[in-house]
Amino acid sequence: MRRYFESLRRADRSAIESVPDGLFLVRVVRVEYRWQARKSYYQIRFAVLEPKHLAGCLISGRLYCTARAMWKLTWFLRDFGYDTELLGKDEIDDQALVGLQGVVKISHAIVHGISVLNLDGFAPLSRWKELSPIAVDDPPESEVAS
Repeated sequence: MRRYFESLRRADRSAIESVPDGLFLVRVVRVEYRWQARKSYYQIRFAVLEPKHLAGCLISGRLYCTARAMWKLTWFLRDFGYDTELLGKDEIDDQALVGLQGVVKISHAIVHGISVLNLDGFAPLSRWKELSPIAVDDPPESEVAS
């Protein structure tokens, strides 16, 4: 029996190759804590908001919770506007992370033959206009002297 699913072709939009390296305005859509004896981490899924031509694409990355990597997790929490009261208590509420928005810089790397996505940096939502690449759709403004 065959079944038709309208959005099936769009399901591959979350593929790691679909989003190039660079800066993106994103929203957190899913967070899962993964416990491992050596390296526990948060698996975070972001939805791209801008640039517009990539809006809706999904990006998944890891933020490790080891003592050496805690600085990056703190950086993410601070720049994405996580609750400062909970942060002050050293607590992370997974559900409070969903919906947070900010800027993320990503890159791709090959590690032991496996393509991985790196979360290289973060910035607050308020800095998107300053950090974003020039939009292809926006024509440059004319500076003709009168």
